[in-house]
Amino acid sequence: MRFLVLNSDAERRDGLKALLRQIDRQARFNEAQDWRQADRALRRQPPDLLLIDWQDWMSVAEVRRVLAEHAGLRIAVLTHDTSPRCVRSLLDKGVLGVVLRDTDPRLIVRALEIVLLGGHYVPAGALSLPPPPQPEPNPREPEVVNIKPPPKRTRLASGLSPRQEQIMRCVHMGSTNKMIARTLGISEGTVKIHLSSIFQQLGAPNRAAAVALYNGWLSAQLEVLRSDQNGPARPVMGEPGVVPLRRRKPAQFTYPLPANDTTDSLPMAAEPVVPFGDPEPDEST
Repeated sequence: MRFLVLNSDAERRDGLKALLRQIDRQARFNEAQDWRQADRALRRQPPDLLLIDWQDWMSVAEVRRVLAEHAGLRIAVLTHDTSPRCVRSLLDKGVLGVVLRDTDPRLIVRALEIVLLGGHYVPAGALSLPPPPQPEPNPREPEVVNIKPPPKRTRLASGLSPRQEQIMRCVHMGSTNKMIARTLGISEGTVKIHLSSIFQQLGAPNRAAAVALYNGWLSAQLEVLRSDQNGPARPVMGEPGVVPLRRRKPAQFTYPLPANDTTDSLPMAAEPVVPFGDPEPDEST
């Protein structure tokens, strides 16, 4: 399958690509920062799905223009505004799916699969009628409400070494292990060791999940992409040293002794009777 992802933020595009790989592991992607790049990508090769991560600078009129120029194009919109007015305006222009941005990633994948099959998807209650207007209460003095700013999105790469940061930037670009080794001037085996350590520190089972977790895209909802918590213990982030690929118990071997032997220790072989360097005893005395 081929997907076209539209958003001006490169990190958000990488996170969406990680979700789309759950539909098709061999999927191919085109990325667009604005409508002009999207038009060029659509003329070059039409995708199976255009996924729009909605932003304030986008307009419904542009969506209508794209659908008029590319009839039959399947479009899904990821947005935080699922009011009936917004959802109806998008569906009337020809959008097949409107998905709430805070939805669980597994449900987002299922919604995009419905759109790929030609179906429609809208959030529950998005098309319900608005409640009847309530009588206005008596005027009161305005209450002072402390509005806290939303928490900043934190990157999960604080414990990675500078070399691992370079490798993750190459993984963002879609480079293979051989390409990364040539770029950084290291062996391919060293790249594999670094990637294994990065996956363990981020708790990612594959490269796509590592990119999403590394960039912090919807990190609270991407717990489904993490490794099983019952697996081997993960290393402490920021702690120096090479992360072992597997743990082995040290082999313990003891020499068998006879059943009637009650000695606590065995003498050393060829142990001299008289220590070296000491004078021999005088027989004349």
